[in-house]
Amino acid sequence: MTNKEFYKQMEIVAEERGLSLEQLLDSFRKGLINAYKRTYHNTSVRVEFRPEKNEILMFSQRIVVESLDNVDPECEIIPILYTEAKKINSRAKVGDILEEPVNIKEFSRMAASQVKQIFNQNIKTYEKENSFQYFKSMENEMISASVVDENEGYLTLSIGNNVTTLLPRKELLPSDDFNIGDRITVYVTAVEQGTKGPKVYVSRNDKHLVIRLLEQQVPEIKEGIVEIKGIARDAGDRCKIAVYSTDPNVDPIGACVGEGSSRIKEVVRLLNGEKIDLYRYSENIAELVANALQPTNVIAVINIDTKSKTSLAI
Repeated sequence: MTNKEFYKQMEIVAEERGLSLEQLLDSFRKGLINAYKRTYHNTSVRVEFRPEKNEILMFSQRIVVESLDNVDPECEIIPILYTEAKKINSRAKVGDILEEPVNIKEFSRMAASQVKQIFNQNIKTYEKENSFQYFKSMENEMISASVVDENEGYLTLSIGNNVTTLLPRKELLPSDDFNIGDRITVYVTAVEQGTKGPKVYVSRNDKHLVIRLLEQQVPEIKEGIVEIKGIARDAGDRCKIAVYSTDPNVDPIGACVGEGSSRIKEVVRLLNGEKIDLYRYSENIAELVANALQPTNVIAVINIDTKSKTSLAI
């Protein structure tokens, strides 16, 4: 069957639904096979798409056998006797798959309805799978979301791809006060495949959100020049971050703060005023502890126990 309009419509639907042309054609193939099975009670059929020629081809399949007594019970293809096959194709041999064209236009209206039903079902399956794969790739990453509803226990967020998720209020910062329509930044902690699509779990108080915000604002972190060696966070109040520079000419704290404190101020703004303390990382434990306690004046760090990870700071 030749149908130029069919392929045009497939391309339009693929773009609208965010699917590939191959996924749409596969969905249509499954619909045709299902309709053929219901019409002829036979699944031995092959569908071939030729977009370059605007063709949709369908072939019934039967395996050529010498005798029906020799048919493999596990073979899914319907058998045809060699003597009968020779009448259809003089070159047929035992073991060959004999194919005969099927006129798709002769399908009944009911069969056409079944094609459409299976086609739509498979499109939804592909959309769910694509959406899941997208959000799975965003696991342990930061995303932007929009508040679409609020409840006493949680906010409902739109996170793209026609997917919404719930942000429990316990995962919000104490200073957070969002309204419907607000854009907020959240961290994706986990993604699972649900019956209706991906289940995406998000948080605002996970310490990794701060790391992702710094990576976004500080090019030196993305480039690997400045490294975040450790982070401790009391969400909504204060966050302490150990930074280290692999380049002696780059000040890790200065890079994170930015000119006129522009970089760190943007991170603080996105965290609704949460304080951020940056300190230099050191392999020397006493020096590391002293740096972490800045701006407190540390006289000495003693009784260092690496096993229990404790020390006494004076």
